[in-house]
Order: sequence, then structure tokens, then C-alpha cells
Amino acid sequence: MSSRKLLTTVGTKKGKDQTRLEKGFFLIEKRENPRYRVELPFDYSVANIEEARGGILSDASEAGLLVYLHRRVDIGTLLNIEIFFAKGFQLDTIKGIAKVVWSDLVAKERFGEYRYGLQFQSFQEGDIDKLRILLKKVGRSPQE
Repeated sequence: MSSRKLLTTVGTKKGKDQTRLEKGFFLIEKRENPRYRVELPFDYSVANIEEARGGILSDASEAGLLVYLHRRVDIGTLLNIEIFFAKGFQLDTIKGIAKVVWSDLVAKERFGEYRYGLQFQSFQEGDIDKLRILLKKVGRSPQE
């Protein structure tokens, strides 16, 4: 990442403004789908092979999820996922298939869990709409 010169205005004690150049960094998120902080429980299993296990969803978008799992999963693995959330006084779910696209194995040492990025591959019928509604209602942008 290269630094860019930014023109800033700095006030002085006497109230006079002084303009000066400063070097700094700024990041612009280039994601097509914004991420939202949403901490929810979910179940996952390696596509039709094993029993469901629990994990924690940390943030979500319409394209994928950031999750914490207690066990190691290889990149490229397809997972059946089921996200649990409250809808009024009832428990509702979002079901789909997601692929592990990145992992942070160092997180296991720091947090006691592995951190993964999942990319949605498909949803059960109507569940993408449930996800969109959920993100609008309970989601907060990570920058907030």
C-alpha cells in the first residue's frame, strides 16, 4: 500500500488556519456487498458427511460470512450451514451451502478458535431474502 499526500487544515491557538501536507493512509472498502457485525450461533457440517457442529458467526454479507470454529477445516471445503436467529418470539433459520475461502489458523492460539471466511454457494429457497432482512434489522457496519 502506498502512502498518499493529504491536504489538511490545522487550526492554531490564535485561530488562524494553516494548511499543510501530511502523509497518511486511508482504506476504501472495495466489497460489492457490505459486511455487517452480527454475532449469531450457527451449525455446520462438511457437506453431507458428518454430524452438525456449532460455531459463531461474527460478521456477514450477502456474499459470505466470517466465522469462528473449534476445529480445523481445509480451504475449499463445502459446508452445509444453518444460521439461527430470533424472529419475533420464534426461532428461525437460514440454510445454505458455503465454501471455505480463507483461514486464519493463528487465531486458534489467540482466541482458542479458528477463524474462517466462507463464501455462499447456494441457499434454500427464500433464505437469501431472510438474510437480507436480517442484515438490515440487526446488522451494524464494522466501521460503526
